[in-house]
Amino acid sequence: MDFFKQNSEFTLEEEELVKENVFLRKEPDTDPLPVFGKIKDLLPLPVWDGHQDTIDCYWKTWELAFGNLCTPQEGTGFVSNFIDTAFNGCVFMWDSSFILMFGKYADRIFNFQGTLDNLYSHQHKDGFICREIEESTGRDHFTRYDPSATGPAVMAWCEWEYFQNFGDKERLAQVFPPLMAYHRWMAEHHTWPDGTYFSTGWGCGMDNMPRLMPGYHVGFSHGHMVWVDACMQALFDCNILLEMARVLGRMEFAAELEAERDHMEEVINGKLWDEESGFYYDLWNNGKYNMVRHVGAYWALIAECAPKERAERMIAMLEDEKYFKSPHRVPSLSRDHKDYAPAGEYWCGGVWAPTNYMILKGLDKYGKYGLAHEIGKESLAAVVEVYKDTDTVFENYAPEFVNEGRPAKGNIARRDFVGWTGLIPISVLFEYVFGIKPDADKNRIVWDINLTEEHGVKKYPFGKEGELTLLCMARKDVNEMPQVILESNVDVELEVIWGEEGKKQRCTKVFKR
Repeated sequence: MDFFKQNSEFTLEEEELVKENVFLRKEPDTDPLPVFGKIKDLLPLPVWDGHQDTIDCYWKTWELAFGNLCTPQEGTGFVSNFIDTAFNGCVFMWDSSFILMFGKYADRIFNFQGTLDNLYSHQHKDGFICREIEESTGRDHFTRYDPSATGPAVMAWCEWEYFQNFGDKERLAQVFPPLMAYHRWMAEHHTWPDGTYFSTGWGCGMDNMPRLMPGYHVGFSHGHMVWVDACMQALFDCNILLEMARVLGRMEFAAELEAERDHMEEVINGKLWDEESGFYYDLWNNGKYNMVRHVGAYWALIAECAPKERAERMIAMLEDEKYFKSPHRVPSLSRDHKDYAPAGEYWCGGVWAPTNYMILKGLDKYGKYGLAHEIGKESLAAVVEVYKDTDTVFENYAPEFVNEGRPAKGNIARRDFVGWTGLIPISVLFEYVFGIKPDADKNRIVWDINLTEEHGVKKYPFGKEGELTLLCMARKDVNEMPQVILESNVDVELEVIWGEEGKKQRCTKVFKR
């Protein structure tokens, strides 16, 4: 530990939960890294009749992912093998969390989830975790009180998604203390007096989005603004930590989390909603809304803070060409904004895997399964079209169709970005195009079948030991009862849903091995 860090740590008040952080004392992982060519046959195998390009894109995504695996360098304090963010030589809180949301499907080959261990192992005694940590040195990329130093608060969501797939209570118990300590740090250091949250363009991950008052730096200033996405992420974090506490029996934190949850719901709906335009907005320091419709407001759906009528108005904009229904949805900035760029220009309209995935999850919360399938299928098709031209995937995509009718990659986008773009050819394919949703803790899978072609997944990982084959035979139309093949080495309950939106039918069967 260098002199500056040693002395700065000395002045900090210690958070009791940090003493429970087992990752601070974990021995580094020394397992050899898997090689894609040798493990390919162990990965889940998607089946989709007539869509070989999609299957090829799926395998390319895994090839890129396994090419970005790294081992901890001596002296960095990293404790686990990890997947590189494919950006700037740092492990990112924001990027890594989304990468692991598809990495979970290869968990038995490589411990992708261990990437977050390297963030937990760098937690400071007061609960702070930096948003970027240098892979070569183990140093924080930002100082603690820089407003861009941390966020967004998505690590708990990532861990909860992992728990949904594998039901691993042991890991849940290990990650809860550092996550709760980090949540407390954010509540202490990233809020205004009324409890609302702030961030920056870099801190929220949406670097160049035009949302601040004139005169403030778009990337690095908090602008003395209430940030709508940061508030909703904090609420969502409360909701997930409460679920974790219930599963783990750590109800001593319930009152604290419930109080913040209730307060955040009140201030979000009382201060950030504009009734006339039907949207949630950032709040400038002059008390006025910035009137910038951007994708960050859709955290209201996944955080479940939008009353039904308000949610319906926001969801309607996803289907309105004036706002968010671009040829490739969902643009990061509404199409009616003066700075909206048809070619994307990063967060001035670019379509991004993490925010699309967040929106799909949010639509689930409000029962909009058909729209989630539609947007998921649309996004996957756009990514595959670019893959067909370039043999790779990109950091973000253009919302408009250019280049002879094909969706452009965007004019500011890194190639070979796996990276969080792996979400689309893997997680979105399985969860929203195919419609397979696991809940391993309840030993249950819900399969919402919308496709009519033969499709499914072989070698599908479920729980700690399960490996399933889930196949649906071809049908004449969506209202025909699907014929499903389920093979499993574990007991599992399968609920199958099919039919037109509003006329859905359900059938539940319990499979005994």
